[in-house]
Amino acid sequence: MPISVNMPRLSDTMEAGTIVRWSVKVGDAVTSGQVIADIETDKATMEMPVFDDGRIASLLVPAGQSVKVGTLIAVIAQEGEPLESAARAATAVATAAQATPSVPNSSTTATKSDSDASMVAGATAESSDEWAAVRGASVRVSPVARRMAEEHDISLGSLQGSGPGGRIIKRDVQIAMENTRSRSAPATGASELAIPVVANQRPSGGLVIAGLESESVPVSSKRQIIARRLVESKSTIPHYQVSMKFDLDQLMAMREQLNVDLASVGIKLSVNDFIVRGCALAMAKHPYVNASWAGDSISLHTQVNVGIAVALDESEGGGLVVAVLRDADRKSLRAISAEAKAMGEKARTRGLSLDDMADSTFTVSNLGMFGVEHFTAIINPPNSAILACGAAIKQPVIRNDALTVGYEMVATLSSDHRVIDGAMAARWLNTLKHSLEHPATLLV
Repeated sequence: MPISVNMPRLSDTMEAGTIVRWSVKVGDAVTSGQVIADIETDKATMEMPVFDDGRIASLLVPAGQSVKVGTLIAVIAQEGEPLESAARAATAVATAAQATPSVPNSSTTATKSDSDASMVAGATAESSDEWAAVRGASVRVSPVARRMAEEHDISLGSLQGSGPGGRIIKRDVQIAMENTRSRSAPATGASELAIPVVANQRPSGGLVIAGLESESVPVSSKRQIIARRLVESKSTIPHYQVSMKFDLDQLMAMREQLNVDLASVGIKLSVNDFIVRGCALAMAKHPYVNASWAGDSISLHTQVNVGIAVALDESEGGGLVVAVLRDADRKSLRAISAEAKAMGEKARTRGLSLDDMADSTFTVSNLGMFGVEHFTAIINPPNSAILACGAAIKQPVIRNDALTVGYEMVATLSSDHRVIDGAMAARWLNTLKHSLEHPATLLV
């Protein structure tokens, strides 16, 4: 009897998941508890284990594709069971379940049709997809798109699907219909004001609108949650910014010497490690910077958990995730450095778990490594502040009333004015300034 593996619900708000990568292939033996895939949810990328022994008979959803929770994504054949027959049996059951007729009412018909353009194809959707011979090959086309194309005499062979895997969806047919109307419009003076739309001029789904070429890029679940949280932050939190300049001469000299001494054990401290340590100590001294707005109260947190913003590769959809260093005020520079590097590497490769990103009380965002001298950052809820750090720039400076060359860095604290007053922000920055300009205090 084949074992069905369905898309699990990995968070309380998860409605769909994207398979980032499969860790197995058809024919591989698996055991209970073995991780077979990495799943991107609306909150994090998480590992998905199986709970049975057997061999992988089928992987129904390719990497990079999103499917709804509960969708059949893989089949496991039990010991002695032929792989092909197991795959056919499980797929037939899933297809039969999908084919169960339902009677839509008038209030849901329009919603279903409208959602076709934004629905991400998956194994569940595939079972209801139709196939068409296009340019000598078979491609998927949604039932809504096929019906619209037939009604309006649009050739599916003239379309380049913009859905996942080249799937032809409602939007592709609508664009073709608009092109047909534009070409058939009478050549009057009024028609010269119309914007010509030429669809599917690029294999990647690019459009040319009045000479403007653009390309539609699907938005991942992770990118959607990032966008939603940033809009929420900017629209609900009264941000204000306070900037301060730091003299990093002593810090840069100490860092260089420490890295020479620690090279034999494979440790290399970054400027950001010193900043995280300094922020953590300053937060312990100024509890309102380590707090959250709770409506009718302010929550002063007993733990100092510093989040570090990690930039993801653009090929993976880009965006930022926040890795959390717990109890950062109790950790040494060496421990902070090792943990920050490990979390950054995990974020860029396997993806952070929900636990890796939970419970931050403050965030540090550092673009200095890219040469950025100054910027402001958006608060990461439910934090009340975020520090944006620029590069440590070697430049002409005034030291002891004399012109010399030294290192300076500009950092900007974005604060929630409901929790942190301007004077509080200034006092916190002064505490941080003293720590970074006297870095020996960070070693004890």
